[in-house]
Amino acid sequence: MTDLLATAYPWIKAFHIMAVISWMAGIFYLPRLFVYHVEQKGGNDPVFEMMEEKLLRVIMNPAMIATWVFGLCLVFTPGVVDWGSAWPWVKAGGVLTMTWFHHWLGRKRKDFAAGENTLTGRQYRIMNEVPTLLMVVIVLAVVVRF
Repeated sequence: MTDLLATAYPWIKAFHIMAVISWMAGIFYLPRLFVYHVEQKGGNDPVFEMMEEKLLRVIMNPAMIATWVFGLCLVFTPGVVDWGSAWPWVKAGGVLTMTWFHHWLGRKRKDFAAGENTLTGRQYRIMNEVPTLLMVVIVLAVVVRF
């Protein structure tokens, strides 16, 4: 199995990067949709709810799963990860936090659908910075390998 992973490494890495890009696009866009949704008159709009649900279910969920699958394949490829270094642990913490944020966004989408949103546009704008900070930490950990 490890020989197969080593042989397929460039392909796995390419698919991992594509999945991460897709996931991050959704992670950046969904909180922005929430800002527009909460700040529109009335606060309930079936068009926003449909856009939010499709973004989460059709793009973000599959991209997150693919990111995890290809990422774990990379982790199990011999020679890719030095667990004695700090960077894989920092990256793992960042990815776990990003996954938590993804699920938090999913709960907020359900709140909108149920008419139970309690957050303001300002609060969603602040939360929209979370994935940016996590991206910086994850990319620096992987590229600089501190």
